[in-house]
Amino acid sequence: MVEMIAIHTDLASDELGKAALDERVMATMQRVPRHLFVPSSVAPYAYQDMPLPIGFDKTVSQPFIVALMTDLLALQPREAVLEIGTGLGYQTAILAELAGHVWSVEIIEEFASHAEALLQGLGLSNVSIRVGDGSRGWPEHAPFDKILVTVAAGRAPSALLEQLKPGGRLVIPVGPEQGQLLTVIDKDSVGQLKTRKLIPVRFSRLETV
Repeated sequence: MVEMIAIHTDLASDELGKAALDERVMATMQRVPRHLFVPSSVAPYAYQDMPLPIGFDKTVSQPFIVALMTDLLALQPREAVLEIGTGLGYQTAILAELAGHVWSVEIIEEFASHAEALLQGLGLSNVSIRVGDGSRGWPEHAPFDKILVTVAAGRAPSALLEQLKPGGRLVIPVGPEQGQLLTVIDKDSVGQLKTRKLIPVRFSRLETV
């Protein structure tokens, strides 16, 4: 799996501005057992570089995209991360291995409870999950050093931008269903935003209530 991630990265190097991902990210991708985070019916395909269905018309992203989004966050060991879209917790587990604490919001209650059990079973105690509207973030624990959104939106929700620390970074798929682009938004020390659009992607839409 990590070999395919490396190949995809190299092929997209012109758009990404790099030919390889952070070694810490690649080591974490090698370590976290993806087959535990997908239904048993698709577990035989867990280490292929492809998205897999997890129920409720949702998928877990292909490993290359998980690794790339994690790499783009440039996580540091003590940082607080907000994740929008827990799913069954695979991306959450990757983040938890690299950051200080992960606060994750999931709109589907069944996903949230399943992910919580999985992550606890793996001994990842630095994760907090709640059920709710991800577009509102988790203001009680803001501001966050980094924010990762694993669902697509027409634009980055204002609440998430407000909950991002100065000097922080938000990674999110932005655009209509047929025209999403993986987008990096940096907030400078005075709160100004700088946006960088990278490669085309396809994610489920951000659901709000």
